[in-house]
Amino acid sequence: MTSIERLGINVIKGLAMDAPHAARSGHQGTAMSLAPLAHVLWTRIMTYDAQRPDWPDRDRFVLSAGHASILQYAMLYLTGHGLELDDLRNFRQWGSPTPGHPEVGCTPGVEVTTGPLGQGLANAVGMAIAESQMRTRFGAEVCDHRVFVIAGDGDLSEGVSHEAASLAGHLGLGRLVVVYDDNEVTIDGGTDLALSDDAAARFRSYGWHTVELGEAAEDPDALEAGLRQAMATEDRPSLVVVRSVIAAPAPDTAGSPAGHGYAIFDEEIAATKTLMGLPAGETFHVPPEVLDYYRNAGIASQSERFDWEGRTAAFEGDRAALEASLTATGRPGWDEALPTFEPGQSVATRKASNVTLQALLDEVPGLTGGGADLTGNTGTVIGDSGVFSTQDPGGRQLYFGVREHAMGAVANGMALHGGAIPVVGTFLVFADYMRPAVRLAALSEAKVVFVWTHDSVGVGVDGPTHQPVEHLASLRAIPGLRVIRPADATETVGAWQVAVASGGPTALILTRQGVPVLEGTSAAAVAAGGYAVCEPDDASLTLVGTGSEVSVCCDTADLLAADGISARVVSLPSWELFEQQPYREQARVLRPDLPSLAVEAASTMGWSRWTDDAVGIDRFGASAPGAVVMEKLGISASNVAGRARALLDGSRSRAAL
Repeated sequence: MTSIERLGINVIKGLAMDAPHAARSGHQGTAMSLAPLAHVLWTRIMTYDAQRPDWPDRDRFVLSAGHASILQYAMLYLTGHGLELDDLRNFRQWGSPTPGHPEVGCTPGVEVTTGPLGQGLANAVGMAIAESQMRTRFGAEVCDHRVFVIAGDGDLSEGVSHEAASLAGHLGLGRLVVVYDDNEVTIDGGTDLALSDDAAARFRSYGWHTVELGEAAEDPDALEAGLRQAMATEDRPSLVVVRSVIAAPAPDTAGSPAGHGYAIFDEEIAATKTLMGLPAGETFHVPPEVLDYYRNAGIASQSERFDWEGRTAAFEGDRAALEASLTATGRPGWDEALPTFEPGQSVATRKASNVTLQALLDEVPGLTGGGADLTGNTGTVIGDSGVFSTQDPGGRQLYFGVREHAMGAVANGMALHGGAIPVVGTFLVFADYMRPAVRLAALSEAKVVFVWTHDSVGVGVDGPTHQPVEHLASLRAIPGLRVIRPADATETVGAWQVAVASGGPTALILTRQGVPVLEGTSAAAVAAGGYAVCEPDDASLTLVGTGSEVSVCCDTADLLAADGISARVVSLPSWELFEQQPYREQARVLRPDLPSLAVEAASTMGWSRWTDDAVGIDRFGASAPGAVVMEKLGISASNVAGRARALLDGSRSRAAL
């Protein structure tokens, strides 16, 4: 290690103390103890160009231990990614590009939004899958890079990391290198309070290559050697285990649980800086020679980027497929491949979804994914495109196994890596297992298609444990998640058209049971979020449905017509898309001059925003045939007609007053 390297590492440690101290909040210790590792990664190991942080063939870095964000921000500032020293001074402040945990899209050079522990490691597995698919499909001249991760005890304790690591080992993701910071410290105290795992042995059992470096956290040469040993192993992912002393070399806090958070204040900061040869009374100290050193490291791979640009320009393969994959869209005119369905058929929307997916595979080459041991059940079969495996690392069909937690996080990583539009499926009731990843997909604007089927108590005999009731309301509560519950096969086609054409995540909520393809539904109208399916001239009320209940509304309208009551029927497949419409358009569809009744086989929470009353299910379901459960819980034309009459009578009474 040269003198400039030692000074640079100490400067990183100084910044790791100063920024949280300025904010009076943050995590100093982990960033301090990992400063040598960060130095090695950014100056000796990773291929990147700080002047083009979005270069597609850069190595990816994921700080799964996202609480140590100041470490990543310090490196991004030093290497010239666009952060300024004032951004570090404004750590964790309103509008700053240095938030408490890394957020993709907020800070140049941040690849994924990490925060909940374990998610970043699972994201990195998805990135490694996407890299492998791209390299196999388009060649190493277009895609040839690695994914590096820093993870801590908390990451390896969370269950999502176990699922993701098991999948990564099974798939032989040799471009994935995870550094485990084994500092033996948690917030509550030493890790021995709740953890006695042999992490290396566990990962070896998953099929990983492991490198145990011992107490090498302060030795850049040993760290580099361990990383290069991991990189030389191409047939499986690698775990590099490093024992560090949290908050080293702070004289009072090093090695203590307090070092996990914000615990190093004025006097100890000064004492620590003195130990490291930095000016004790100066904050955010970055000598010009240190900044020059790291800025040079930030452009050291620029020639490799130029070479890549030349190779890509000369690419003689399927350029349209490459460009569509990199931009997460379709070939020109891709939507012409969308199928159509004839009214009168009975088709489960999960099956219509798979028909649509299959029709799009050639035209939207980034589509890839599968299900959590429910691939056929959820319609996420990706036919004739190969199964991703060690034998076929370019396959587009993924089998996630019973790993819903990891599946969502892996999908986020694939989407944020680029080159893929991941499609992942399970039953709607198991969206609860995926919720942290779904929330992060929305926060990250990751283009993931979440396919959730068996969408109501219509599931039937499996009973209330498998019958989603509150799930639609809980998903609609997530900002930035586009939830679409199509009425029939025709609207399902429209839902896919929206999912492919739009940015960010889309949730498709689909039926297990067959539902009629209705007269009046429209694929194109799904993009508006809501529209009239049936529009009589003399209507006296509006029935509003989603999913399978739109047909219940149509049947109810027929019953009411027999009594001389004319009812409009509106399909409202996506609240999120509908609320983007101007108020005038919303009013045209919902007609506030008429009483309105919503019908949805789910919790009625939220419907008061759109309608005067709602027929729904505000209890858990029951084990019985699906049609019986629906009938018993009031999702029937006869019950809805009764509720509609009562609503009309109430409206007339109020009008008389």
